[in-house]
Amino acid sequence: MAENPQNWSTAKKFFVTFEICLLTTSVYVGSSIYTAGEQNIEAIFGVGQVPATLGLTLFVAGYGLGPMLWSPMSEIPQIGRNPVYIGTLAIFVILQVPTALATNFGMLMAFRFLTGFFGSPVLATGGASIADIYMPKKRAYAMGIWGVSAVCGPTLGPLIGGFAVQFGPTGGGITAPWTWPIWELMWLSAFCLVFLCFFLPETSANNILVRRTRRLRKITGDDKLMCEPELIAQQMSGKQIVMMALVRPITLNFTEPMVFLLNLYIALIYGLLYIWFESFVVVFVDIYGFGLGEEGLAYLGILIGALAVIPPFFAYLYYYLEPQFDENGECQPEKRIIPSFVGAFCIPICLFWFGWTSRASIHWIVPIIGSSFFSIGTFLLFNSVLNYLPDAYPEHAASVLAGNDFMRSSFGAGFPLFASAMYNNLGVPWASSTLAFISIAFIPIPFVLYKVSKFRGMTYVDMCADGYN
Repeated sequence: MAENPQNWSTAKKFFVTFEICLLTTSVYVGSSIYTAGEQNIEAIFGVGQVPATLGLTLFVAGYGLGPMLWSPMSEIPQIGRNPVYIGTLAIFVILQVPTALATNFGMLMAFRFLTGFFGSPVLATGGASIADIYMPKKRAYAMGIWGVSAVCGPTLGPLIGGFAVQFGPTGGGITAPWTWPIWELMWLSAFCLVFLCFFLPETSANNILVRRTRRLRKITGDDKLMCEPELIAQQMSGKQIVMMALVRPITLNFTEPMVFLLNLYIALIYGLLYIWFESFVVVFVDIYGFGLGEEGLAYLGILIGALAVIPPFFAYLYYYLEPQFDENGECQPEKRIIPSFVGAFCIPICLFWFGWTSRASIHWIVPIIGSSFFSIGTFLLFNSVLNYLPDAYPEHAASVLAGNDFMRSSFGAGFPLFASAMYNNLGVPWASSTLAFISIAFIPIPFVLYKVSKFRGMTYVDMCADGYN
């Protein structure tokens, strides 16, 4: 039917993809935008560097935990995607006010966690929304663009937050330097909220079908009219609904070896990213003498790397992957993993390059060029995994992506707490090299899983046989 999101016009699909990307960037920027004001937070609240870092880690922990609830909820046909997106984003916007007005450190930390929790749905469900509107053959293109929007948030956060803290009006209360990044986050997310309220259509085909059936019942007066999702819902007990909404992401994540190992690898890369981010202050402020705003500009190398990898990735999709699809529009899910073979090597290349060129005798552009390899590797790894999982688990895309988001956010929340001590004690070269050696140890994972999955077939079939459907 025409209302099916996969039958929408190309222009409408592109517009909805843009909206999902805007929402993703608006939330993701909230993690790193906070870091620009950490020194001011230390001075005002009288805390050390590690406690001040909790404002970053608790936000990341919140948006790792949130999708475990919100994403499966969006798969319930009677609810759909939009109520979850709009409702949680509205709370996210409102919570920025008490965050910026926090009168003590505990209050600030509590609200940072809550804002991460309520801003989290798109970080997992965004991939499911894209899967709603694109056929598998074309989905990877949109997932690639969505991946760049996810990179934009953490990389643009220190830039816009840094200039706000450095040059914004100073004072106390609502105009303290550390509050300006929070106000910027509120303005951006509020604009996004208004925009989505007017222009974001529902993408869940099951929810669209349920609402269409309700309209037909009202028009015809025939209460016997039922659609398939409603019939399925009638047969489900309360316990089954709770299992679907709360337990499924955990069972998929920890009982499926393929899912667990891929999520573990992505979680490691995510954790390394947040540790490595903490080194930018040491390198570009302490070594190269950048100001707070200028230090934010150093992150643009990461963004440029993500943009540079798009053309070759799209060429791979068009010339290699698309011909692999059969007449039914399907291909083996493990084909999605192949780009990760290249991405796995880019991470240690970046960390070695960045660590051993970050010195006053070498121009600052050299480590920035090296930083671009991290986003190239992350882009290829994330797109491989985030395209593989919906293909392998098509009926539970939001749940399986929620499990992925939970694991990577857990690592991203914990790793920054020891980043400063690590870089101060080991120095930039050996601290970065330590991270590189860890990433090297994980390189075999995608190669091994690719070989195993070729013999195993689609993991979704195994899951159904095990009783998870």
